Amino acid sequence: APLTDREREVMALVARGLTNAEIGGALIMSPLTAKTHVSRAMTKLGVRDRAQLVVLAYETGLVRAGER
Repeated sequence: APLTDREREVMALVARGLTNAEIGGALIMSPLTAKTHVSRAMTKLGVRDRAQLVVLAYETGLVRAGER
């Protein structure tokens, strides 16, 4: 299943190194909601951890090196 806009947004923040609490603060949601979005994105993309999610974010061009 394709990622939702919110899942892509959360994935990009994970790729920038943010924690669930930091993602929640940035997107005005609870850390638990951020964690849920991360988990759903990982499940949909078939990755087993956040590190793989980060790699995929860079490989697909969702984020680029040096972006903030």
